[in-house]
Amino acid sequence: MKIIRGIVSAVVVILFVSGCAKEVDEYNKPADYWYAKMITAVSNGSLEKADSYFSSLQSEHISSPLLGEATLIMANAHMAHEEYLLSEHLLDEYNRRYASPEGREYTEFLKIKSKFLALPNPGRDQGLIDETLRGADAFKTNYPHSIYMPLMETMETQLHLAKATLNDHIASLYDRLGKPKGSEYYRTIAPVTWVDPSTVAMANVPWYREMFEGDGTSSWYAFLIPKTRSVVSMDDNESK
Repeated sequence: MKIIRGIVSAVVVILFVSGCAKEVDEYNKPADYWYAKMITAVSNGSLEKADSYFSSLQSEHISSPLLGEATLIMANAHMAHEEYLLSEHLLDEYNRRYASPEGREYTEFLKIKSKFLALPNPGRDQGLIDETLRGADAFKTNYPHSIYMPLMETMETQLHLAKATLNDHIASLYDRLGKPKGSEYYRTIAPVTWVDPSTVAMANVPWYREMFEGDGTSSWYAFLIPKTRSVVSMDDNESK
């Protein structure tokens, strides 16, 4: 029995020492080593490992020509995993340290795309819609002949439609509250007049969200909301 325990203990020690040696060896590697490991991790969907390898590449090879491309790869990888804030951070870092004029055009497009993809429920973040539209306007001004212009205009159109739909829902709410001036105000904010409304497909709201958010015109719990006057939104004729 003592012999068996001794053998088991020896095996455990050997495995532990081997593991430590493997970890100790994972430093002071060539730039292409870390780059290859990062690419493999991204391909396997192991983003945490990819971040670790990317950090090693940055810290050990701060002047490597591979860093610019690696930064773009990690920005796109985080965008694909819906980590949009981190993706934007990496794109800003690329612009600051590595971008040529052509590369900056691409990264500015990706930054707007990242903001656009971060809006799965546009009705919940009107500020982000406006911010993304401002970014799209700036991009069109700075790069009027960009190869990304068709994609940019497609995103911009969808954002305008989302904003118009949100404003219409707010206007409908004012209608139900008997506030015609508030309703009129929101219906005049950036209306989409260049698209035939009959050709626009409304967003498909999942049933579990529609139960609480409604369809923009009514809600099942409307009867629970007391019909009170709002001092803030009161029309002139009501305040007299």
